[in-house]
Amino acid sequence: MSLTLDTYRLLGRSGLRISPLALGAATFGTEWGWGAERDEARKLFDVYVERGGNFIDTASTYTNGSSERLLGEFTRDNRESLVLATKYSTLRRADDPNSGGAHRKPLFASVETSLRQLNTDYIDLLYLHVWDVTTPVEEILRGMDDLVRRGKVLYVAISNAPAWQVSRMQAIADLRGWSPLVALQLEYNLIERTGERDLIPMARELGLGVIPFSPLAGGVLTGKYSRADLTAVNASDDGTRKNFNIANGALTERNLAIADVVREIAHELGRTPGQVGLAWTLQNPDVTAPIIGARTPEQLEDNLGALEVEFTAAQLARLDEASVIDLGFPHDLLASVRGRTLTRGDLVIEPRH
Repeated sequence: MSLTLDTYRLLGRSGLRISPLALGAATFGTEWGWGAERDEARKLFDVYVERGGNFIDTASTYTNGSSERLLGEFTRDNRESLVLATKYSTLRRADDPNSGGAHRKPLFASVETSLRQLNTDYIDLLYLHVWDVTTPVEEILRGMDDLVRRGKVLYVAISNAPAWQVSRMQAIADLRGWSPLVALQLEYNLIERTGERDLIPMARELGLGVIPFSPLAGGVLTGKYSRADLTAVNASDDGTRKNFNIANGALTERNLAIADVVREIAHELGRTPGQVGLAWTLQNPDVTAPIIGARTPEQLEDNLGALEVEFTAAQLARLDEASVIDLGFPHDLLASVRGRTLTRGDLVIEPRH
């Protein structure tokens, strides 16, 4: 059954209603070399909102602050109707050790900066952007809770953090009556499925909505790369998305083989590879809303077509086979016949629904 942007979903253990695809605003602004100028960004925003979309993702440091500033301009007339998610903890000034990190000082400073840039007096959803390893979890949770109590933030969430730390934080928040985490943002796509080991099952158990970023693996799943790109190991650092993907190791034989299967199924369905790759993430019942990072209105329209993609069971099986990962210990043991026999014998026990 196809979806629409106004087929709203609840975010984690909250009552917040969001669209099944989030609009990523990291492309708003050209400071990083591949973004959209103001007028083009405005078109992206208008197309998404006019189609019923209400969930927009940014961060205080995206495109050096231009992302939030542009959103502050674009949302002037409909701020209350939108769910704005932003993030803190990434370094805002290269020479200031306290302009980044998860502790209270950058938390409060970053939120105040975001409020000014977004031209709003509250943030709907605030993520800890990147785990910093050094800040005690109690300090993070209490700081977030203080902001919620002051009305500057409505909900809190986390991104790019180990599952064991997130689960520990959620337990502490529950025990102390602090604001719980309601969402988990992670990289998740047909190429990057390691979140299925611990992060996604943890989110399901603890009531965190899963918000995947890079659902098209930086564009690799759109089919625009070929084997010839595998040899471009010495590409210049010219700020293009292609050279970014080469530098971070996204272009490999395995990844291009997965993209080949995506392209084959797209041909069978009369869809684009991007629509197929994005639609695959929506097949996971634990996923709430993938983030789409279009740079042009045409790319955005193509991405939104993913809501209408319907796979056959055979096509999903081919995608799974092409991209499958080893879950590792103890997951492989627990899922094996031996593991089940150790705890159940020959008994038939239905799982909890």
